[in-house]
Amino acid sequence: MLQDFITLPLTNPVLIFAMILFIILLAPVVLHRLRIPDLIGLILAGALIGPNGLGIMLRDSSIELFGTVGLLYIMFIAGLEIDMADLRKNYGKTLIFGVYTFLIPMIAGTLTSVYFLEFSWPTSILLASMYASHTLITYPIVSKYGIARNRVVSIAIGGTVITCILALLVLAVIVGMSVGEINETFWIKLGLSSIAFTVIVLVIFPIVGRAFFKRYDDSVGQYIFVLALVFLASFLAEAAGLEAIIGAFLAGLALNKLIPNTSALMNRIDFVGNAIFIPFFLIGVGMLVNVKTFAAGWDALLVAGMMCVIATLTKYAAAWLTEKNFKLTRDEGSLLFGLSNAQAAATLAAVLIGYKVVLGTDADGNLIRLLNEDVLNGTIIMILVTCTIASFVTQKAAQNIAIAEVSGNTVDDNDIEEERILIPLSNEENVEELITLGAAIKSRRNKAHMTAVSIIKSENNDPAVSKRSEMLLEKAVKVAAATDQHISTVLRYDLNIVNGIRNVAKENKITDIVLGLRTGKYISGEFLGKLTEEVLAKCATTTIAYRPMQPIITVKRCIIVIPEDAEKEIGFPYWLLSIWNIGKNLGTKFIFYGHQNVLNILKMVNAKHTIDMECKEFTDWENFSEVANAVQDNDALALVMSRPGFPSYSRHMEYVPTYINKYFNTVNCMLIYPMQMGIGEDSTTFHSISMINRVESMERLIQVLGKLFKKNK
Repeated sequence: MLQDFITLPLTNPVLIFAMILFIILLAPVVLHRLRIPDLIGLILAGALIGPNGLGIMLRDSSIELFGTVGLLYIMFIAGLEIDMADLRKNYGKTLIFGVYTFLIPMIAGTLTSVYFLEFSWPTSILLASMYASHTLITYPIVSKYGIARNRVVSIAIGGTVITCILALLVLAVIVGMSVGEINETFWIKLGLSSIAFTVIVLVIFPIVGRAFFKRYDDSVGQYIFVLALVFLASFLAEAAGLEAIIGAFLAGLALNKLIPNTSALMNRIDFVGNAIFIPFFLIGVGMLVNVKTFAAGWDALLVAGMMCVIATLTKYAAAWLTEKNFKLTRDEGSLLFGLSNAQAAATLAAVLIGYKVVLGTDADGNLIRLLNEDVLNGTIIMILVTCTIASFVTQKAAQNIAIAEVSGNTVDDNDIEEERILIPLSNEENVEELITLGAAIKSRRNKAHMTAVSIIKSENNDPAVSKRSEMLLEKAVKVAAATDQHISTVLRYDLNIVNGIRNVAKENKITDIVLGLRTGKYISGEFLGKLTEEVLAKCATTTIAYRPMQPIITVKRCIIVIPEDAEKEIGFPYWLLSIWNIGKNLGTKFIFYGHQNVLNILKMVNAKHTIDMECKEFTDWENFSEVANAVQDNDALALVMSRPGFPSYSRHMEYVPTYINKYFNTVNCMLIYPMQMGIGEDSTTFHSISMINRVESMERLIQVLGKLFKKNK
């Protein structure tokens, strides 16, 4: 009876899908004991069950479909996770690496194919372009170790795009020449279509995406919308004469600032890709492996061996030269090699296209192909070998870099305690935005965590109030879980709201408080004054009062106004660190308005810890029209405040509600109050006194900033 359902190769779709899922689950677990990377486990499993192995299942259209989605997913996530500020900072390194990793394989591959394998010049050039291209198949390893924003990863991703575009252009030219289609019309069509495709994806996609995210907050709808844009971009790339992976990568770049790494949407994208689509792609690659190739004769083995050696050595040479040119560490050089050595997508596309091009027949009537069967079989072996080498190298280098970053995050003598963020909740309408902001001001260290609190006055015995508070905390937990963040909840009865917040902050050693302002268009001076008098007067920690008018992920720029002598405040390094985290996590561009002294410090920080920023000198708080005129649609405003009696306090801060209501009543607003000492009945704070006392001069301030940012990296 059972044999009626199980016939080889498998045809039952339920059974096929079940087997694939068990492979995805078990293959990495089994091979992990042998310290074999997960990627290789999936590729080997695909080779074992595929038509060239045990023949358990065919590489049919369903495997190809899911595999295509997986490949596009890899390129899309690479574009999505890339640090745009680092990419701009390292564009020179990226360009040089892209040239190295294209030209070295092209030159070496062409010469060895002509003079050693005795191929024709067109065949040799096409074969060399296959060495030059590579696939970011090992990118999931980098993402798993949490170093996706390392500068070398940005260089590798940018180099991948450069070399793949050039390699695919070589493919189009060689094939076109072989069939006689290269002419002036070909170049004009390719150029115009490529420009049109790039403009649509990089200009129109962000506009459409921002408008969609501002109006629709349905999680399923957002995910489907993003996936639709990825495949539309991939189709447009193919229509323009490019490869689909280029479209997926550019879609990632276009949506980069709209989908922060700390967002719930990013968590969903990562989860679905790493759980289903990317493993399907790797299993599909494994199904292409044909071990019978080794028995096909010495010619096939010679071609396969030569292809593996040239592809590996030339990619190593490109990474080594880049490492030496820019004084990268050995592990960074190894990571660059590991990311750029794997051959898969573009290589496979080139060999299949080249194999289909028939140039004629020989004397015996056999077809003469642009790429013969030996090259086709050798390519499959090369894919397996390069992916294996790349996986081992990437895993080792990524592990070393991750360990080095963790071990380098220690601060001497007076260590800074972990970030603890408190989010008081009172309005259901801004829970999600407050959690998003709280996650954004966190560093990428795992030990930083958030606490949501809802305060109920002791005399209030209304069950409805208690139920409402419980619902607020439940919603906070769900929102945080969607972003893969842990949040603790506290339901507290206290004499009044302010005492409750202060006591929870003291008990949990809170470092930052994120308060929500009502989303109404107007902020009353009385309300803001009461907030300042009660909460800020009793809580010494860094406090951010936030009024959201649109989702924070849709904000293009944030204008930050800093008062004179802000750098003299004890809490200056700590609120600055939170702002920098927002820039890193959300990719928002910051425009700082302030005195030249503080702007100079910001520029020094940005030289080592790059974000997208711009500085403008501003000292006249009486004339806020200058700032107002700079505000555009989808901008946000942040005002760095102070408390009376402290260095940067100005009487003009009393008129902030007037300024906001007059100029900024339709944009997101943040009021940032630096951490202070000597405030309230109990002035204890999580920072050690000795650490704070070191902020006594400009030199000491820079030292403290350096330690904080190093620990936060």
